[in-house]
Parts: sequence; structure tokens; C-alpha cells
Amino acid sequence: MDRKKLNHPSLAPINDTVLTRESWKIFQIMAEFVEGFERLAQIKPSVSIFGSARTPEDHPYYRLTVDIARELSDSGFSVVSGGGPGIMEAANKGAYEGRSPSVGLNIQLPNEQSGNPYQDISLSFRHFFSRKVMFVKYASAYVVMPGGFGTLDELAEILTLVQTRKTRRIPIILVHAPFWEGLLEWLRTALVTEKMIDPTDLDLIQVLNTPKEVVDAIFAHYEDRGFEPSKEEREAMLEL
Repeated sequence: MDRKKLNHPSLAPINDTVLTRESWKIFQIMAEFVEGFERLAQIKPSVSIFGSARTPEDHPYYRLTVDIARELSDSGFSVVSGGGPGIMEAANKGAYEGRSPSVGLNIQLPNEQSGNPYQDISLSFRHFFSRKVMFVKYASAYVVMPGGFGTLDELAEILTLVQTRKTRRIPIILVHAPFWEGLLEWLRTALVTEKMIDPTDLDLIQVLNTPKEVVDAIFAHYEDRGFEPSKEEREAMLEL
């Protein structure tokens, strides 16, 4: 077969059934956004916590996450996690034990466990991109625990949105310095050295180790401005 013809749009057959199904997906996506906006609008201020779904309950990272989430919850922050097992469960559990809402933004995956039982508010998403908007939309801070590809994906997402001013600047906190040391060194020696990012972009990240440090850093960020976005920030966030 001629390779030049292989991907030519005029030669590609259109399957009406597939096209119709793709078009109707728009309404499913709209429904996810509407439900998310309506149910999460009252949880402010909130903190989104990320980390590995594979972390067992007896791991120090799990216990640390529970303690961070509990301290955030008792300090008046709703805690938002991915709703699954591991670090996500630890975040919901800590918040559930505290005085503020525990929120789970669950994602439907082929090989993933169902949502954890520590959720005051539970939402279910089919699409990662609509779920990501909910993590950012009402977050006053991001707390990133040790994790894998999904955790790095969420970290890159918020760094990109803040860097490009598509959302307001919020605390982005990496917890447990030894875990993140290699990544931060690579950011300095590769991305900054190669001029892929500005040196000041690294100032978007804080690296902390204890629950008290996390809570204090978040309050310090908002000390002179309050938790509500400014008018300009709200306008920018409409285009997330």
C-alpha cells in the first residue's frame, strides 16, 4: 500500500456508529463537569493530596499522609484525593477523622480497586481530564506525596497551569525530601541548565517533611491575601 495514501483524510471511511458515539460522549463529559462544580463549590478552602495507589497501610508514607490530612482537616481545610487505595485512602482517612469534609474524586479504571470508605463526598469520573479540572478548580494548595506516573502527571499539570498563569499561584508542596531529591536535581541540572524552564520556576515548589510544616506553609502563603481568588484569578480560572 502507498504510504502517502494511508492517512489521507479523503480515503478514510467514516463509521457512522463510531462518529455518533463520539459525539454523544460530549454530554457525558458535560455531566461530569456539572456534577463536579455543583458538589464541590461549597468545600472551600480545600487541599488536594496526591500519592501512590500502591502504598500499603503499614508504610510510613501512609501514616504520614493520614497525619497531614488530619491536621489539614482540623485546621479547616477540606481534603481532596483520588478516592482510591494507598496514599489516596490515607488522605481521605485522615480528613475523615478530622472536622472538615473528606472528598474523593474517583476514576473508573479497568484494573483499579473501588473507592475507599473514608469519603464524605464521593464523585466518579470516566475521564481523567474532567477529574483533573476538579482537583485544581477549588484547591488552595497541592500536597504531593511519594508516588508514580499518576502523581507525577498531577504535579506536572499544576506546575504548568501556574507557570502559564492559567490558574492562580498556590502552594505546591512535595513531602519527604529524600524521595524527591533526584527529581529536583534533574530539574536543576537538565531543565534549568538547558533553558527549558526559568530558574525562578523552581520557586513554585516547596519541599517539606512534617504535617506542621505543611499546614504552616499553606497559612503563610495566604496570610496577606485570604483564600478566595481575586477577580482576575477567577477570570483566568474560568479557562482552565
